[in-house]
Amino acid sequence: MDLNSLKQFLVVARLEHLSRAAEELRIAQPSLSRTIARLESELGVPLFDRSGRLRLNDLGKVFQQHVERALGELDAGRRAVTDATSHGLGTVRVASETFLTLTGPLAAYKRAHPAADVQLHWSPAEDMARRLRAQEVDLCLASQPIQAEGLEAAHLFREAVGVGAPLDHPLAGRTSVSIEELADQPFVTARKGHWLRRLLDRLFAARDLTPRIVCESDEHSAIADLISAGLGIGLVPDLARRSATRAPAAWIDVDDPDCSRTVTLYWGADSHLSTAARLMRTTITGWKWLPDAPRHG
Repeated sequence: MDLNSLKQFLVVARLEHLSRAAEELRIAQPSLSRTIARLESELGVPLFDRSGRLRLNDLGKVFQQHVERALGELDAGRRAVTDATSHGLGTVRVASETFLTLTGPLAAYKRAHPAADVQLHWSPAEDMARRLRAQEVDLCLASQPIQAEGLEAAHLFREAVGVGAPLDHPLAGRTSVSIEELADQPFVTARKGHWLRRLLDRLFAARDLTPRIVCESDEHSAIADLISAGLGIGLVPDLARRSATRAPAAWIDVDDPDCSRTVTLYWGADSHLSTAARLMRTTITGWKWLPDAPRHG
């Protein structure tokens, strides 16, 4: 049971598809199949269900979590040795669903700690727990809850999410709007899995409605531009509304207390954090996120 086999298993477990895993690993599929079969033989149990599409079974999920932690600890040990023998602050790896939220604290951090190595990773919320367990990243900033064991969290802020509309839109002069009034409107939003899309789907589903989506964008920074261009309306958090770089658009309150987001910082409870990562955590948790809010800590 060598390290390379375990790393290959994690890719197959994540993708649940042999050919795609082989392509990502850049190895032949028969070789990867033999590696998985050898692991299962050593463990004495199947790790995948093979009736129809390849699926990680319950035993495979248990093994996956242990392998993630084991390989994460090995990588953490390597980084700890590097940090101990270097004269710098080390590296901090931050994952987020959107980097617009982090712009302010990142700029302040780099001014205060120019020698620190900062690595940013885009990540959907559903992948953050795995990445923290595997110690692929040090900190995760999420706009939706992460339900997983072994994580610590710091609540950062809760903000309203409103509707962005073109300046000439009939709703543009309104101070508030109900979800029912938005039922037939064309929406510009993010793809499924992103917090903005989950919020939109949840608000409409609570009223047995389905949003009329005309554009799903992977470029979340482009959503405001597409709204401003008149393609449709969309949900926009207050932080983005107040951004100096936002495209011109009207922002309307939504008559629903659940139309909001709660932003939380997560890290592994037992993870080794470099000096750079600890300083980044302090910067993020101490940042004044909302105009009239006191700093944390």
